[in-house]
Amino acid sequence: MNVDLSNLRQKFRERDYKLTPQRQIILQVFINNRDKHLSAEDVHNIVRQQSNDIGLATVYRTLELFSELEILQKINFGDGRSRYEINETSSPHHHHHLICLTCGRVIEFADDLLEDLETIIAKNSNFTIVDHQVKFYGYCQECQKHCED
Repeated sequence: MNVDLSNLRQKFRERDYKLTPQRQIILQVFINNRDKHLSAEDVHNIVRQQSNDIGLATVYRTLELFSELEILQKINFGDGRSRYEINETSSPHHHHHLICLTCGRVIEFADDLLEDLETIIAKNSNFTIVDHQVKFYGYCQECQKHCED
């Protein structure tokens, strides 16, 4: 997804919010780290290198606001911390995740093999499905190597 600042500013204006310099810095963290699933602490550590005046509470509030405005997608991988990534609104479904139980690494995959199943479920239950998420838990290639040693 290409982040269009004019569209974001419009989205903020419609909700009576401002796209402050702090919010722009936090958004830039996600643009620069598209392949990562960042927690509030991760974001805070990155922004502290650029601006010491952005506190952790500001990061938390901004991430919640971005999630509410559907700029970011909030994800829970079961480790007690919410993670965020840029919301890919261009595709009808989000990508899915492989989560390593040893190191916590998150690997994305885009194969959406659930389309047919989703259609069958929707038809049989008379239920309109708008999205789904799949998370597989296991062991990444690196952690498997360490177990073999």
